[in-house]
Amino acid sequence: MSVNHGANLYELSAKYGFSKEDFMDFSSNINPFGSSKKAKQYVIDNIDMVSMYPDPEYVELKKSISTYCKCNSENIVLGSGATELISSFIGTVNPKKAVLVSPAYSEYEKELNKIGCEIKKYYSKKENHFEIDPKDLANTVKEGGYELLIICNPCNPTGFAFSKDQIREIVSTCGCYVMIDETYVEFTDTSKYSSTPLVDEFDNLFVIRGTSKFFSTPGIRLGYGLISNEKVKEAINKRLDLWNINVVASRMGEIMFVDDDFINETIEHMSKERDYLESELRFLPGVKVYNTYGNFVLCEIVDRRMTAEELRNELIPERIIIRDCASFDGLDEYFFRVCILKPEENILLISELKKIFG
Repeated sequence: MSVNHGANLYELSAKYGFSKEDFMDFSSNINPFGSSKKAKQYVIDNIDMVSMYPDPEYVELKKSISTYCKCNSENIVLGSGATELISSFIGTVNPKKAVLVSPAYSEYEKELNKIGCEIKKYYSKKENHFEIDPKDLANTVKEGGYELLIICNPCNPTGFAFSKDQIREIVSTCGCYVMIDETYVEFTDTSKYSSTPLVDEFDNLFVIRGTSKFFSTPGIRLGYGLISNEKVKEAINKRLDLWNINVVASRMGEIMFVDDDFINETIEHMSKERDYLESELRFLPGVKVYNTYGNFVLCEIVDRRMTAEELRNELIPERIIIRDCASFDGLDEYFFRVCILKPEENILLISELKKIFG
């Protein structure tokens, strides 16, 4: 992974003499409690399925996603990870002008630049605690005649999230395509913050999700997009390869999207640990903590005693890696992000930060 996408554990292990497994990677926003045991056990028990082609229509996989997301199965497109779908959608709608809510994941801007799109960045601001007025955003897009609006919801790295009702207001007002990246929405209350049910209602809405973060399966490269616009959906599917989802990813998806025990336990564990981290971080002198709906917490060193890079370098010998957020457009060198890991690791992080900040 590039430095802009988190820590390179291979490089750090060679430099500091630790094994990759020794590091506590608080820069990685993947569910630390692992993936669905039911799905993994199915793969173990049915490993001979690797000699089979997947169903080219992925009927059962789409049925599971439809149940999970509360949308029509015919409105689902599948991709080899969320990033492939980001690229496919942007390339398909081919906007001349787009609004990008920032700071944000760098791949959105990268894909817009590939097609020569004019980009307006709509910045959330720290003086507003990174909260955004949906009416002002929608009016900015509409009045500027923009053809695409891109939102990460909840936003990485700020943690801010629009509610489903606010997204409905934005989509119905702005008059253009809206792409919502919901990579982190499953770590919060999806009934309030997820836009997936709105896809059946609006044909200018495209919602993207992946299984890397919440389901802790970055290795199977399974992503999915939801859109009811037949023309766009057909064009995206033409860009994708036949059997673009391998049989292991397909079968795991069929199981884990309806594995309620795994889903509920993950939400319970992550909510408890997020509350702990947020609460303890707020006690650190000279550190401001921003509210979050993701599985990460954005912090700012407000007393300027050190930069985030200096803090990161001080923690690495303790085998702790945090995310220096200076690479995010709109954040300066005093912002850092910590993701939620297991209880014992979260406790150790707080202990080390208390030593540094007093």
